[in-house]
Amino acid sequence: MLFGRTPVLPTPDQALRGRPEPGFAVPSRHTVLGNPLVGPYPEGLEVADFALGCFWGAERKFWQTEGVWTTLAGYQGGYTRNPSYEEVCSGMTGHTEVVRVVFDPSVVSYGALLKLFWESHDPTQGFRQGNDVGTQYRSAIYTHSPAQAAAAESSRDAYQRVLNGSGYGTITTEILPAGDRPFYPAEAHHQQYLDKNPGGYCGIGGTGVSCPIGVARADG
Repeated sequence: MLFGRTPVLPTPDQALRGRPEPGFAVPSRHTVLGNPLVGPYPEGLEVADFALGCFWGAERKFWQTEGVWTTLAGYQGGYTRNPSYEEVCSGMTGHTEVVRVVFDPSVVSYGALLKLFWESHDPTQGFRQGNDVGTQYRSAIYTHSPAQAAAAESSRDAYQRVLNGSGYGTITTEILPAGDRPFYPAEAHHQQYLDKNPGGYCGIGGTGVSCPIGVARADG
């Protein structure tokens, strides 16, 4: 499906079946922020899910943001239950590499996280991000409320306008509800990878085009 050909998402019937339970344990705490990785999370915090290429560099972008309580690398948007990294990279699960961001909306808004998301990658590349090619590198936002969905769509439309003026093509980011697209945490060595391996690979790179400030509010 991937080697020597354009990546193609599998259908539900083609996707690997997976397993009823995770095949590995997830660390209890974030190595940088010190807070639990897996919920339930404290009252008042909100959850956002972003896919912007390899999750190693993407996760670091978010944990460095003031108001972010914890981050978690994982897989989302596919069909295979409890997939492994190798299965996701095969292109046969339908998932993309995602960062789950748990944040305090009194400190950092969802709109500010959207701005960081858009500016940290090129959302016009389809099934790739830079030299990383595959359906697992596609751009995506999985929303947790109607307010998040409205903010994500508004910010996409505003960013598209400025990208058009800079010679970029159409944004390919999928914006879909997270509710029926389970988030599966990635293996322990993928969590906070660039904290454990400061010189490790980071494929994250934006377009250099700023996302207009104030276009991505998520009030209510």
